[in-house]
Amino acid sequence: MTDLILIFGAALTAACVVGMLGAGALRLLRGRSITVHITVLLAMTVGAVVAGVAVVAEAMFLSPHDLEVVLITVSAGAVVSLGVGWLFGRRLAAAAVWADQARERERRIEKGRRDLVAWVSHDLRTPLAGLRAMAEALEDRVVADPETVDEYHRRIRVETDRMTRLVDDLFELSRINAGALRLSLSTVPLGDVVSDALAGTAPLAAARRIRLVAADSGWPAVTASEPELTRVVGNLLLNAVRYTPPHGTVRVDAGRDGEDAWLAVADTCGGIPEADLPRVFDVAFRGEPARTPRSGNGGIEGSGGLGLAIVRGLVEAHGGRVSVRNVAGGCRFVVRLPLAPVSVPAGRATGPAAGGRHR
Repeated sequence: MTDLILIFGAALTAACVVGMLGAGALRLLRGRSITVHITVLLAMTVGAVVAGVAVVAEAMFLSPHDLEVVLITVSAGAVVSLGVGWLFGRRLAAAAVWADQARERERRIEKGRRDLVAWVSHDLRTPLAGLRAMAEALEDRVVADPETVDEYHRRIRVETDRMTRLVDDLFELSRINAGALRLSLSTVPLGDVVSDALAGTAPLAAARRIRLVAADSGWPAVTASEPELTRVVGNLLLNAVRYTPPHGTVRVDAGRDGEDAWLAVADTCGGIPEADLPRVFDVAFRGEPARTPRSGNGGIEGSGGLGLAIVRGLVEAHGGRVSVRNVAGGCRFVVRLPLAPVSVPAGRATGPAAGGRHR
């Protein structure tokens, strides 16, 4: 019994020494990755076993040959244990990091949902209150002169159109997030899409006294679904016009870059704060007050902060990517899409129509 107690004490002492060394190593490496910590813990455990066996074997006065056999056997087990532990430790560390990233992503998504509900509720409550007030005034004949009645009718139509656009944006975003978006890909001349988008944005730009400029040539053809691509370009132009001050300029150009085609929309909005650039495409994000929708012709403009989120969803659904950066006097959005494998007739891809080139 005394021998067993002595053996236990020797093994315990050796294991404690290894354990203290391991604790010191963990303290020094506390800022390192999870894989490093798991490896150190595993090495500490195996080292404690090896040290205990070595001390006990030495204390038992084994022959040099027998001691060598014991140490080789223990070392082989230690190598295998460390190798397997390191491999699975990396997997556990990757799983832990992935789970943490997933939780963080879920928190961002949930925050985006709450912000979206708040923005949409605000954007619907205000026009609905105005519509109800105007409808009651017309119903009770509080206003009777034709000019005021016509103005009320016009404002009712404008607010209804704005709410319709907001509902359309919500429906489009829900299709993108649910994976229900089905694209009918074909060869689309980018110049034609830009020309149509410029024509649709021109009235708002004229009311804001903003100049729309498009390149005369260099318009490639892309592989895309034309309705969705038209919406991407339209949303980018509308976003640029909304946030560009009067007498500013919105410029559109495009080109080829390897196997990709790129489309750029640049404005003179004054730029976006650097801290906000990574969040510009988030749902319901509007940033600083200077980039919130302003009152304009026909009422308050805006789409609940959904326009750029829809742009990113549609572009990524095409296998492309969209980015934004600040340039002198404003910001520049760049969309990259797969270049069409076959060229279209030159007459269709030369550039936007003359009527949409300068406004």
